[in-house]
Amino acid sequence: MALRFISLVQALSRACGVLSALLLSFAMVVVCQMILMRYVFRAATIWQTEAVVFSATAAIFLGAPYVLLTKGHVGVDFIQMIVKPRTRRAMDKVGAILGMMFCMVMSVATGIHLFEALEGGWTTPSVAAVPLWMPLTPMVIGFVLLTLQYLAEIIKLSGEPS
Repeated sequence: MALRFISLVQALSRACGVLSALLLSFAMVVVCQMILMRYVFRAATIWQTEAVVFSATAAIFLGAPYVLLTKGHVGVDFIQMIVKPRTRRAMDKVGAILGMMFCMVMSVATGIHLFEALEGGWTTPSVAAVPLWMPLTPMVIGFVLLTLQYLAEIIKLSGEPS
């Protein structure tokens, strides 16, 4: 059962990693289009800035579980290098538990914020008036998946031999 959970969470994290790469590519193309429209054709840009900001933000939150899965985050491991493997594993587990607790709190907080935005019909104050549920949804999904990825990491750490 634990292996199936870990496999499912890892598959979701990988899929979100791909989606993040696509979102960043989209943002890059839109920035190029915005530059072309503004400086070559002297045309106004209405939706481009928000599209870039929201897609890059979504890429950050949706890509976080993949970064955790691949251990791609920046870390200072000097202390971990000098302690015994058992102590290192305990430190990893404590760090994962604290990370998971933070992500759980943020999942609830962003979920409440998303609910309020949906109920209130909130939009951005720009001309485009983008409904705020659109940029908030990837935040909620990202934190929930990051919580699940931390749980998978804790399960993996618990299953390793001492």
